[in-house]
Parts: sequence; C-alpha cells; structure tokens
Amino acid sequence: MLAIAGGKGGCGKTTTTLGVARALDGHVLAVDADRDMPNLHALADVPREPTVADIGHVGDDALSMAHEASPGLSVLPAAPSGPDSDTATQLARVKPVDAATLVDCPAGAGPDAAGPLRVADAVLLVTTLCAPALRDTSKTAAMARALGTQVVGVVLNRTRLTPTGVSELLDCPVVAAVPERERPERSDRRTDGGRPAYARVANELSREQDIL
Repeated sequence: MLAIAGGKGGCGKTTTTLGVARALDGHVLAVDADRDMPNLHALADVPREPTVADIGHVGDDALSMAHEASPGLSVLPAAPSGPDSDTATQLARVKPVDAATLVDCPAGAGPDAAGPLRVADAVLLVTTLCAPALRDTSKTAAMARALGTQVVGVVLNRTRLTPTGVSELLDCPVVAAVPERERPERSDRRTDGGRPAYARVANELSREQDIL
C-alpha cells in the first residue's frame, strides 16, 4: 500500500493518485482517505457511495465494493467525516486486497494525515515548487519517517523543473516533474499507458516489489 501525501491542499495529490493508478499495470485500487476534501471519486467519475467505511471487517472484499473507474482500476471514495470515523482502521481493512493500492491522503500534520501514513508501506510525496508547499511537504516527510514509513520519492507538480535542492530538502529522489498541461483524468490507461510523467512514476514504483 502506497500513500500519496503532501503538506498542502491543492498541491496535486488526488491528480497524482489517479494518474499513477492509471499508469500501473494489473489491477489497481485507489482509495480516498481525505474525509474533509473527498474528491477522488469526482475526478475518477464514479459514484460517491459505497465508501471505504462500508468495508466492515478485515478480509471483506474491498474490490467488489469499489467502483470501476476504467478497466483494471477500482476506486473507493472517502468515508464521511465524523468523530467515529477512523481512517487508519478503515485502511487496515483494505490492505489485504489483492491489488496494487494507492491512498490519496489528506493534507496537514494532524491525526487524519498521520493515519494513512501509519498503515501504508511507503509514501510518495507530492508538492509544487513554491516555498510554503515545500516547507509543509518536508514536515510530511518527517512525520512519515517518525512513523516508520519509507519515503520513496517526490513528484513535483505543475512544473518541468527538477531542482537538486528539492531532493536534498526532502531527502528522497525526485521521481518525476508533471507539467501544468498533464490531465490524467482525460487519459485512458489502456490506450496510452498514462501520461508520460505518471508512466515514469509507475515504472519506478513497479521496481519496488514491497510497496504496492
């Protein structure tokens, strides 16, 4: 299970989740863990319900409850926000699924952001190149490492640049830079294999057999 995380809202986590999911081979499950801004289902054009909260027990067939977004890609929308909603518990029920699993994480450094990082096997960071986003993403990286979760790299969004200082700041490789024009929600993973930047991310992740 791979968490897609970043410190700031609007940095492109959801777009990256869907873009990488469409570029991966085999069966892929994309799960929305952002209860406050649940928009993965809208970007993937699938129904809002059922959600990840409807998986009642470990071992429930999450894939049969998920929505088919395209051939080979299933999407589980986020649970409604509420005091009784525990994202980490919900994701633990999904984790045994026999599919590469990507988790669209909430922004920030609170409990909602920490929950998916605690359950995931690794995290892929997403950020833009503005100073506030980089600063907040460095906090996300530090939080992941404090929880014992491997940081596998960072995707730079809305740019063609890959400054060496970013890798040094976040202590992980820059896996890809995604230009502003990239629109993965308009691509078909079966006809073009995903946009080039996301295909590069998928190829890199596929080499790490314990992540997905």
